[in-house]
Amino acid sequence: MIIFFTVGKDFNTVRNVKIVKRLTKIFSKTKKTQIDFCEKNLDRFLTDENSSNYNDFLNQKSIIFKEYSCQSKCELCKKSPYAMVNGEFVAADNSDELLEKLKQIATNNLKE
Repeated sequence: MIIFFTVGKDFNTVRNVKIVKRLTKIFSKTKKTQIDFCEKNLDRFLTDENSSNYNDFLNQKSIIFKEYSCQSKCELCKKSPYAMVNGEFVAADNSDELLEKLKQIATNNLKE
C-alpha cells in the first residue's frame, strides 16, 4: 500500500525559511581578527597601566590572538611596540597607540 501526502505551500514556506536561516548562519559568521604578538616586545613595551585594556580588547569574540616567544623581527621589536594583524605588520610609538590601531583594524574587519 502506498500513501501519498500533499505538500502544501505552508510546508515549502517553512522549509525555505529553514534553508535561509542555515545559509545566513554559514555566511554571516563574525569575521575574526588574528593578532600575533612577540612576547619580548610585550615585555618591553606593555605597562601595568594598560595591560587590563589589552586584556579586555583581546578577549572579545572577534579577536584571536597568540603570543610567540620571538617573531624574528628583532630590529623592529627593539624600537617600538608592534603586532602582526592578519599577517600585516602594525607598529606604533607606544603601547596605548598600538591598542588604538588594533581596535580600529578590528572594527574595520567587522564592517567588511
